[in-house]
Amino acid sequence: MLDEVVVVRGGGDIASGTIQKLHRSGFKVLVLDVKKPTSIRRKVCFSEAIYEKQVIIEDIKAVCVDNADDVKKAWKDGSIPVVVDPQGKYIEFLKPEIVIDAILAKKNLGTNKDMAQITIALGPGFEAGKDVDIVIETMRGHNLGRLIFKGRAMNNTGIPGNINGYSKERVLYSPSDGIIKNICEIGDKVKMGDVIAYVEKIEVKALINGVLRGIIRDEIKVFKGMKIGDIDPRITEEKNCFTISDKARNIAGGVLEAILYLKHKKFNK
Repeated sequence: MLDEVVVVRGGGDIASGTIQKLHRSGFKVLVLDVKKPTSIRRKVCFSEAIYEKQVIIEDIKAVCVDNADDVKKAWKDGSIPVVVDPQGKYIEFLKPEIVIDAILAKKNLGTNKDMAQITIALGPGFEAGKDVDIVIETMRGHNLGRLIFKGRAMNNTGIPGNINGYSKERVLYSPSDGIIKNICEIGDKVKMGDVIAYVEKIEVKALINGVLRGIIRDEIKVFKGMKIGDIDPRITEEKNCFTISDKARNIAGGVLEAILYLKHKKFNK
């Protein structure tokens, strides 16, 4: 199993939990993402390597590369290569044994069972047994991380998870279309009414007291109603801004279980 290639489509915070776990478990992980990722919890997103050239999350380094030779060099160096490739061309080129769709777009953007011997998808938008081999439940609650062998994950409710009694009010949404200008940074302690950012000179204010756990990258083009930030009401939990979340780790465990299950099933036919 060691050194097997796994391609993960998407490098956001939930995807990065899976990327970290598989990398630490001995797989050669390649991350594919879009040219301008719009992650919120940027300090724990391997996709940020596309902007920064390299990032380190929990002592694991990811580097942005643009050719197959540099992908292999990154693996040799013990790093995770990240490539701009939303179409998945590297899947056709590398022919990996395992492909994971961790885009979390709530719809299928092109992943299918023909891409690899083992295909796994996170969250809504996929039918297990048809689009991919296994779907992983991403909805918080009793079934988070559960393997779905037939059917679909729960539909997205559009309601953020509850933290200390706060749900939708802890999330920041863009008030208009335009370019965002950030005033606060991830990890800052904020109070209700503080201006967190501007979108085309319109203020984006905190609705609760807490820690700014995530905010979309400065100068990114956003649209009205788009999620652009996330406040954690637990004022003493600023360190959580820089580590992978419990949700991401739970889902990652489901992905690793799915891989081992499918490999065992294949080898014992």
